[in-house]
This record gives sequence, structure tokens and C-alpha cells, in this order.
Amino acid sequence: MSINFSQTAAFLWSVADLLRGDFKQSQYGRIILPFTLLRRLECVLDKDKAAVLAKHAEVSKMGLPEDACEKMVLRATEATFFNTSPMDLSKLGETGIKDNLEKYIQSFSRDAREIFEYFKFAEFIAQLADANLLYKVVQKFATTDLSPKAISNYEMGLVFEELIRRFAESSNETAGEHFTPRDIVRLTTSLVFMEDDEALTQEGIIRTIYDPTAGTGGFLSSGMEYVHELNPNAVMRAFGQELNPESYAICKADMLIKGQNVSRIKLGNTLSNDQLYADKFDYMLSNPPFGVDWKKVEGEIKDEHTLKGFDGRFGPGLPRVSDGSLLFLMHLISKLRDTKDGGGRIGIILNGSPLFTGGAGSGESEIRRYILEADLLETIVALPTDMFYNTGIATYVWVLSNKKDPERKGKVQLINGVNLCGKMRKSLGSKRNVMAEDDIAIITRTFGRFEVVDAVALDKPEELKSNRGRQSENPKVAEAKTFSSKIFATTDFGYRRITVERPLRLSVQFDDARLEALRFAPRPFTAVMKWVYEHFGQNWTEKTYGDLAAVAVEVRAYIKSHFADLKEKDIKDLLDGKLWRSQKALLDNARKLQGALARQMGAGRIVDGPCDAFNRFEVELKQALKTTDVSLDVREKKQLLDAVSWKNPEAERVIKKIHKEKANPLYGLFDVSGKTIEFQADGDLRDNENIPLDPSCSVTETVEAYFHKEVAPHVPDAWIDGGKRDEKDGELGIVGYEIPFNRHFYVYTPPRSLVEIDRDLDLVSGEIMALLRAVHA
Repeated sequence: MSINFSQTAAFLWSVADLLRGDFKQSQYGRIILPFTLLRRLECVLDKDKAAVLAKHAEVSKMGLPEDACEKMVLRATEATFFNTSPMDLSKLGETGIKDNLEKYIQSFSRDAREIFEYFKFAEFIAQLADANLLYKVVQKFATTDLSPKAISNYEMGLVFEELIRRFAESSNETAGEHFTPRDIVRLTTSLVFMEDDEALTQEGIIRTIYDPTAGTGGFLSSGMEYVHELNPNAVMRAFGQELNPESYAICKADMLIKGQNVSRIKLGNTLSNDQLYADKFDYMLSNPPFGVDWKKVEGEIKDEHTLKGFDGRFGPGLPRVSDGSLLFLMHLISKLRDTKDGGGRIGIILNGSPLFTGGAGSGESEIRRYILEADLLETIVALPTDMFYNTGIATYVWVLSNKKDPERKGKVQLINGVNLCGKMRKSLGSKRNVMAEDDIAIITRTFGRFEVVDAVALDKPEELKSNRGRQSENPKVAEAKTFSSKIFATTDFGYRRITVERPLRLSVQFDDARLEALRFAPRPFTAVMKWVYEHFGQNWTEKTYGDLAAVAVEVRAYIKSHFADLKEKDIKDLLDGKLWRSQKALLDNARKLQGALARQMGAGRIVDGPCDAFNRFEVELKQALKTTDVSLDVREKKQLLDAVSWKNPEAERVIKKIHKEKANPLYGLFDVSGKTIEFQADGDLRDNENIPLDPSCSVTETVEAYFHKEVAPHVPDAWIDGGKRDEKDGELGIVGYEIPFNRHFYVYTPPRSLVEIDRDLDLVSGEIMALLRAVHA
């Protein structure tokens, strides 16, 4: 390398010494980055400057549209951009430098000019001019040699990346929004590229790389840098899209400096407006925002899911609106180059939520199901905590591919690298840990060899613990820092969720106290009506029952202060006598039925005391309804039954239906006295069981064997709901997938013995008593 890129970056960043005091630290990069870009562009254009000016003078007389003019002027230069001004930074002068610089920037071709616009460079030029610093800053850059002879595109890219890193670290509060730490980028890039021997060895090989959340272009740069180090003759073409205009400007500037075609870098929301919809890629790298909702673009995404299905990006399903991480993952999967064209690979950084959020049948579970059943997932690496600038939560690198090696077919490797890090001397926002090259090498080597590693102890220093306060005589032994790797079949993460039902058992009593509850409507009216009746209803007559006109103001005020959740519509209903009279009519009908039941042979006990035979009660109630000629609609009958019945585990089972087919108790059809009975299910006792997938047996055999072993011995009256079946395969139960990463790597640590704990408690108690005696004395 002809230069030391760190020294060059440090020299350029020293402009911050001029800015200190007049600008905030977080603003330094917004000035230094566009000036660096500007100086590099004019150095690149220097050799073709005269030819470009001559061609522009010729073309400008033709009166052509801007696009046509640009295409003709570009013929005069080898670059993908140009500048039609005769000026450069050294010729702007001191007087009128602000106007001259703005005209100079406006003379660039559209792609280059757009970068400065998104940097909002004109605003900072004005601020520099107001602070009398513009000339000094311009001179600093004008005397810096950034020509291709002095520094190649690759080396200039490294310089610009170093400036981006300094900018990100100088604004910790927003760094995580557009900058992924270098160590994480390096690890992810290594995992994604290590399988492609052609890209790493063959001369003139062409590969495409894409980042849908490009930020400042860190992943794109790292991918190109990684390949360049191993194969300088490989050609990498970068594509990306970014939502934040400033990050987009930095990314586009970085790609322009590296000699990339910047028309492939797009601005906009990737999820709702994919501007590279027709493209497929060899490599994809992404660090999408964690836990960010997609409510703003909900309509577009749901439309694509519904109308296009698997022909669009979101065919497998949609995650909950509160977290769009899996949407980015599905977007990337849709961009994989077809296997007949060589296939593609993905490296994406996600938090823990996509591993396990959502039960069987949910959008998240269906997305995981699609990924695992399509055999796209190669590995998941658990990263240490405190690795990112704006969050300290647990994070994971997912690596996916549609061109798995034969040994990886149907397999997933989980790598636990949570201890592979060291402490930083100085924290940067939430980033307190850093992965060294050795740490990255351990993970990439383990992944490359596709090997199982059983909890190997790492040579890492123990966490420093505070020595303040009283120290335990028997301190807890620090857990050993280990590294491990496990390999699973894709089906190991799947299960079938079956619904287990148990019968409803009800007791009933048709007495005065229970019937009195019918005077009041069900929730949300019950409590309010009780208060109103207690204070105003005692003097109601048959004619005035429910009339609250005289006390409406008082009642409304009480409701507003004590029942604030009651809606205005409900308040109006409560103040209207119609609701009260309908409830009074229900109560009167219930009392008629009570009299009829008391007179009926065998029904008297239902009135006098509790009855545990709800089925017999229904027969008697039906007879009483005929006798009294009382008619109850569905709502009224439900309210009546709710008032007079309650659940009792000792009561008889409530019959739902009698069937003619053969009994099958496993699926809820029981033989009772020679009849096949289906009982009413109790929703409160309903439970779900997750049964691991077993490809060696049929679904029915697996489910029934599990039920007989794990459920029936504990709840003999339970049965399987045979109606709950998976939409895709039609088999019993609903298929779900989750990846319980921590459960697979959990190592049980036994607690301290009771003797040790008692000894510590005695010591503490003795110290407390001694202190109390000293205070008393």
C-alpha cells in the first residue's frame, strides 16, 4: 500500500481543530466528509478536465435536455461523473468564496451533485462563511493530494471508511442508526464469503453485493474489501438502498470514491418501495433496525402479501406490526440469485425476537417454517452483548444460502460466541465489548469446518467485580467462559401444537338470590346498575320502573367520577328506562320458570338446593318453558344460565351432542351407557401441547403416542381436538417452528449448599446484632 490510510484519515479529520468551538462535535463529519469527497472528485477529474470543458462548451450550444448533455459530456472522460466549472478548490479565492464554491458544486453531473444536496452541504458552507472559517477549511483540503496516483480507489475507500467511523463514534447518540461496528461487519462478511472459492481465487470473476439497509455503506465496503484482500482481480458490483438521506449521501459518496456505479445506490424505504425489484444478487449483507414497527407502510406490505403471495416477497407470512426484522429477512431471501445461476448467500444481524416470537400458526412461526423447510438456514451465531452503539441486547448473525454444501443439507449449525470478546478501553455509547481477529477466526473456522464443539474453555479474563461493601465468605464461583457449537436437523426446531380439551362440569341452583342478579345487565352495566338501584330504585313502582329522568344529572356525574371507562353510548342506554325494563322482564320470566320447576316432579331439588346434574336440569328447564309459555332469546337464555350455574369439578359432564358413530374417546367421543356422547368443552381448562416433529413416524402415531404418555395419565377425561389441523399439510395439529438458542446451550449450575448459605446468614446476623448493640450503647 502506498499510503497509510489511518494517517491520511487522521490528517483530514484534523480539520476538526478548526471547527472546534463554532460547531458541535457531532457536526464535524458533516463538513469533513463532503469536503473529502469534493477534493477526491476534482483530483480524479483533473487529467480529463480540459477535454470535459471543451466538450461541454460544444454540447451546451445544442440545446439538448440535461440527460442527453450528460451522456455526451461523459464521452470526454473515463470517470462516471464530471464537473464543467474551470475552477477547483485552489482557485476559489478568498473574496466571494461562498458563492464560488456553491457554483462549483452545482457544476457537477447529477449523481455527484445529488450527494452534496443530501449532505445539506450548502447549509454548512453558509455556517462556515458566517464563522469566517470557509477559506481556511477550503485551503486545508486544496493542499491535500488525494489524486489516484497518490492513493488508489481501494485505498481511498479505506480512508473514507475511517472518516465515517470517526464521524459515527463522535455522535454516539445516533451512531447505531447508520453505522455497524467494524468487528461485527468483519465477522458477518467472513461468514458469508468464506464458502465461495471462485470469488476468492479466480481472476476476473464478477460478483454482486447488496444491502437493503445500506446505512453509510459499511457492509458493502467490507464485502468488497474482503474479496479484494484475497483476490485483487475480482470485480465486485455494489447495490444498496437506504432510507436516511444523510446516510444515503455518505454511502453514495463512498461508492463513488471506490469507482462504483452510484446509480445502483437508491434512496427510499426498501419494504414499501423496492427500487431494485428486478435484481438478484450473489451476496447480501444487512443490519436492519431492531424492533422497529412497520405501521407506516402496513398497507403496502399487506397488499403485497395478499395479492402476490409467494410471487412477491412476503408469501410465507407477516410478523406482528411492532417488529419488522423478519420482513427484511424475507426481502433478502427474495433477492437470492437462482440456483441455476450459481445461487446466493445472506448474512443478516437480528436480535433474539425472530428466533422464537410467535406461536404455531403465527406470521413469525410461518416465516421460520418456510426458511427451515426450504433448507435455507446454514448457521446462527450468538454474539456477545454490548456490541452495538445504540443497544446492549443479545444479537445474532444469521447466514442463509440456497446453495448449501451436501454435508449441510437438512442441517443447521448453532454457534455460541457470547464470550468471544474483550472489553474496550473506552465505551462508545452502548458498545463496551469488541471482537478481536482471533475471536472472529474461531467462529469462522468452526463454521467452515462444520464441526461440533463441546464447551471449550476460553482464555479470557474474569469479569472485575466490585469490592465495595461486605464480601461473602463463600463467594459464588464465576462461570467459566466457554465457546461451543452444535449441529441440528432442521426438523429439530419444529413441533405440532395440539389442542387438549376437558369437559365442562356445571352445578345449578334456581334460587331467589341467584335470580336477583338478572335485575342488572351484564358487564359493563352490572356495577353501575347496582349502585343506581340501591340509591334510587327502592321507590320505583311498576309504572315508574327504570325512570331516571329526575336524577339523570346526578347519576351521570357519579358515573363520570367512578366509572370513567363507561362509554357515552352505554351511559345513554343506562339512563334510558328501556334497559331497566328489559332486565325486569327477564327477572319476572325467571321467577315464573322457578315456580314451574318447583312444581315439576324431580325438579324441586334444583330450586331448593344445588344440583350437580346439569343435563337433567336442561331437560326440566325445557319442560318449564313449555308449561309457562315463556320465550327466551339466545342472549336472555345465556344470561339466565350464567346466573344460576357455576363450574364444579365434582359435577357431571355437560353433554353437547349424541352421535350415531362409534365411540373414540381419544378424540372426544365417549361411550356412556351404550351411547356415543360428545361433551361440552370447558374453555378455561383448554390447553395446548407442543409435540416435537418426528419424521420417522406418521403424524397421527406421533400425536397419539405423546398424548397417551404425557397427557392421559394426568387428566384421564381429556381428549384431542381433531378439528385443529394444519392448513398446509392437513394433518392433526398446527405446525410451528422456533429456535430456542439459549435452551440448547444452557449449562446447569447447582446453587450453593444450604450449609454455606446458613453460615453466611449467621455471619451477617452477628454483624447486625453487633451494630445494634453499638448503637444502643
